Amino acid sequence: MFVSEHYDPAALMDRLRDARTATPELIAEVIDLACRRFPSAGQTAKTARIEQLIDARAWTDVALTLIDLELPLWQVRRIAYDEGEWYCALSRERELPDWLDRSIEARHADLTVAILSAFVEAQRITAPASRPSVPASPREANPLYEPISCDNFG
Repeated sequence: MFVSEHYDPAALMDRLRDARTATPELIAEVIDLACRRFPSAGQTAKTARIEQLIDARAWTDVALTLIDLELPLWQVRRIAYDEGEWYCALSRERELPDWLDRSIEARHADLTVAILSAFVEAQRITAPASRPSVPASPREANPLYEPISCDNFG
């Protein structure tokens, strides 16, 4: 499995938002599209653990283990249930106060889907941007730009 060249995180986020609950198909889609390290040759124990959890249909544990495998610098900061929705926050700096931390937050009626939504958003943010090796310049001149002559005529 590999991350598709045409992977659209927004489309996967829409799919997660529209899902009522976690299903084997939804988990497979997230793994196929968003996971770069699964299956991992260097981390066979984690890969085997995820496969065991998938076989057991332990979807929440699968989502948490995917975060551990795919985003080793990220940790679950908060999982909370309020008024019918699960809230999941992932953070790189869990020990920082909330107001200083730049965490990823997601919510959904299903706990696993809330965790997967936060996972996909963190993957989107940490994905390397494809940039050209040479910086681009603006194609159009600023309308306030006025050329002046700097020659010394005297």
